[in-house]
Amino acid sequence: MTFDEYQKQAITTDSYGGGQQPIDSQAFINKLLGLCGESGEVAEKFKKIFRNQAGKMTEQDKAEIIKELGDVLWYLSAISSYLGTNLSKVAQGNLDKLSDRKTRGVIKSTGDNR
Repeated sequence: MTFDEYQKQAITTDSYGGGQQPIDSQAFINKLLGLCGESGEVAEKFKKIFRNQAGKMTEQDKAEIIKELGDVLWYLSAISSYLGTNLSKVAQGNLDKLSDRKTRGVIKSTGDNR
């Protein structure tokens, strides 16, 4: 499955109907907060592994984290759809940015536009 195939299927489960949305719409704000919440759930899973299990991850822990990562992907996909772009463009743009930073030796530097 490609990113774009995933995105086409995922947006069919959007309770707001998918398609482009203005950033001040309830749909967009819902997805933005959902992305933050699900990302926090991923971090929370890791926190508990470090706190409660001395950093030792079980297969069950891994399975639960993978589920949460899927939720992060869903919200990222929906936001991309709302912005009128596809996940493959988001992914390629990120790889291009990181490759450029690596080439220039600023991958570990600071700032968004380095």
